[in-house]
Amino acid sequence: MRTITSDLRGYAAALWALAYGVLGAAWALGMPGYPWGPSDPDPDRVLSILAGTAPRFGWWIAAFALLTAVTAPALTARRDSKVPLFLAWPIAAILILVIPDSRLMMGVAYTPLLLIAPVFGWSLGGATFADAWPWPVLNQLVCVVGGLLLAAAALARGRGYRNWFTPERGRRAVYVAIAVPLLYCVTRWAWALGIPLGVSQEFLAEGEDGLWLFGAYLATFGAFGGVLTLGLTQRWGEVFPRWLPVLSGRRVPPLLAVVPAGFVSIIVTVAGLTYVRWTIAGRFALAEWGAWLPECFWPIWGAALATAAVSYHQRRKH
Repeated sequence: MRTITSDLRGYAAALWALAYGVLGAAWALGMPGYPWGPSDPDPDRVLSILAGTAPRFGWWIAAFALLTAVTAPALTARRDSKVPLFLAWPIAAILILVIPDSRLMMGVAYTPLLLIAPVFGWSLGGATFADAWPWPVLNQLVCVVGGLLLAAAALARGRGYRNWFTPERGRRAVYVAIAVPLLYCVTRWAWALGIPLGVSQEFLAEGEDGLWLFGAYLATFGAFGGVLTLGLTQRWGEVFPRWLPVLSGRRVPPLLAVVPAGFVSIIVTVAGLTYVRWTIAGRFALAEWGAWLPECFWPIWGAALATAAVSYHQRRKH
């Protein structure tokens, strides 16, 4: 069964790569919809590392996809060669962590608000799902899916990787995943209360139109996620609590915890890497550390959350 599952993952990743390679070639040949460069709605061209590319870059995309399409099925081979693994992990990292940017997290954060806004009559400045999920951001999601398929095939091939995710390492990772985002939460809650923690009074005044309330919403979202992260090491993360109607006492499906935790680990890591890149480029002032320093620690948060999720999954399989 394990071998069949591994094969399916590898072939699914190969099919994804072939389809995306065709798309890259089509963009290079003039088909509209190239998600970077001039068609990207990012006005400053600073969010994506591919912001400066043109549609002809599609040929490079096609070549990268072809390499992926060759690597993925090679992971299912019965030979002991490590070459496919050495290729698969960097390719997966590029697709999951390098190509996406912080807008992926913003789209996820806006989605619950857009769903409940009509109920309470909120306008949200006229924002719609099309604003939260324009094609360039949806394309990032497509790339993440391809990277996850390849990473899943590589993880199935490399048994030693799975043995690394022990219950004890998972518990330590949970504590890190809870602690790291607290600095961000504290600063955003402070701003919403009018306290210029880590920023100047002038900076704080720029968000008096409700921007800091949205920041507090994100902080609360992150804190609530931290509470849920505890479930990866607690009994209620394996069996639904008694106070829950219908589900009381039933077994928690492992993927119900692993999939959200894994996805959140990706989007916070990607957003954090965007801030790290901007920090290295000198875009921030040290005096306004509250506006950027907490986010620079998000890759640690993401790595810890991913470790905790995989460790939880490994434990639940036994």
